[in-house]
Order: sequence, then structure tokens, then C-alpha cells
Amino acid sequence: MDLYEKISEDIKEAMKARDKVRLMTLRNIKKVFLEAKTAPGANDTLEDAAAMKILQKLAKQGKETASTYIQAGRQDLADEESAQVKVIEDYLPRPLSEEEIEKAVKDIIAQTGATSMKEMGKVMGAASRQMAGKADGGTISRIVKKLLA
Repeated sequence: MDLYEKISEDIKEAMKARDKVRLMTLRNIKKVFLEAKTAPGANDTLEDAAAMKILQKLAKQGKETASTYIQAGRQDLADEESAQVKVIEDYLPRPLSEEEIEKAVKDIIAQTGATSMKEMGKVMGAASRQMAGKADGGTISRIVKKLLA
């Protein structure tokens, strides 16, 4: 079962459970998935990798929106947005810890033979591909800089 089908099944479960926040969030995810599937050149398919990127984007947008609401003094809206982000994060892989990222970056540096900051791009490219969806690009970049410095 791919991620699109899983979301569709979970919508049914949320309806049965009368979980309004989960249902609204899952319907929004499905809408975005449908838009991606029907986009020109998509051939009416949505790979799980593309779906994960969409979920990551939605989670990031939700967190930014929640912080904007907090700055505006609207804690009620921030709480609602945070609840939706939690639902989205249920479908994302567990993020790597700083230690796990550092270990992976050390392995990549060893594989590529990078020794200086001049080779940061090579290391970042490999690290970004390997840890896609599991680690934030800024965190990876900071660790690569630290290890190559």
C-alpha cells in the first residue's frame, strides 16, 4: 500500500472515530496529493518519495504558520495548527538525531575522501541524498562544516 492509499484508508478511520482535526488534516493532504498526481507530466502517479517531500513541506509550513500565530497572540490558532502538524508528522520517518547525522556525515566524508571545505559540495550532495526526509538541510550543513573545518 503506497502512501496515497494509506492516507485514503486513514481518512475512513478518522471519519469512523469522529476525529475532526485528523480528518481535516488528512483531507488536506489528499487534496495536495491529488494536485500533484494530476499536475502536467505526472502521468497520474505519485511516488512515495514525492509524497514524502510534500508531507515535509506541509509540516514545515504548518510549523511556520503556528509560530506566526503565536507572534500575533493567537494561541488558539497556533494550537490548532500544531495539532495538524502532529498528524502530518505521523506519516514522516523519524528524524535522525545530531549524533546519527554526524556519524553518517563522517562515513560520507570517508567514502568521498573529502579533506577540506572546498569539497563541501560533494559531501553535502551525498549527505542530502542519503538523509533526505530524515534530517534538516541546515543541520547537515552545519555538521559538514564542523567536520571539514
